[in-house]
Amino acid sequence: MDIIIIIEQFWAQTWIEWTILVTSIFYIVLAARENIWCWFFGIISCSLWGYVSFNANLVADGWLQVFYVAISFWGIYEWKFQKKSAKDKELEISQLSLIQHAGIIALGVLISFPLVYILQKYSFAEAIYLDSLTTVFAVIATFMVARKIIENWLYWMVIDLIYIYLYGSRGLWMLAVIMVIYIVIAGFGYFNWKKELK
Repeated sequence: MDIIIIIEQFWAQTWIEWTILVTSIFYIVLAARENIWCWFFGIISCSLWGYVSFNANLVADGWLQVFYVAISFWGIYEWKFQKKSAKDKELEISQLSLIQHAGIIALGVLISFPLVYILQKYSFAEAIYLDSLTTVFAVIATFMVARKIIENWLYWMVIDLIYIYLYGSRGLWMLAVIMVIYIVIAGFGYFNWKKELK
């Protein structure tokens, strides 16, 4: 596709896509800084994002956004009220072993297969394989964020890279641009959390 056409389509986005862009950036920047307000911006952006995804026939991604809205309330609870030790400290950043990550990746791939079947049989979804894979791993990475597991940022970089292609293939250029921004900020988040972990 011609780059001029892509730029024209980008600037032709509705107020919904622009609101998603702004609130999503607030979400990821605040999450990288371990600021609880990230979850509130996440609720706004994901509510609107779900609407856009369902309209683009990205069914799994639409339901993923519904999940994000719900999980944001859990994230608020985890970051604000959940204590990790008897000393009543805030939830601290932690990391997983390579074996744990291998298990998570294997489980994520296995879970994506039934989701592909469900989408093929019971929905009008398009881009079913990528939609399923990114949805499953986005759910996993979200739980990792809520539990402050540092590798969540690495998972997000890979997921967002796939989403750039997925959204671009559907003409959702604003969402694709958000994914580019997310990758950059995820790198910042990883190194910021790494300093905190040390």
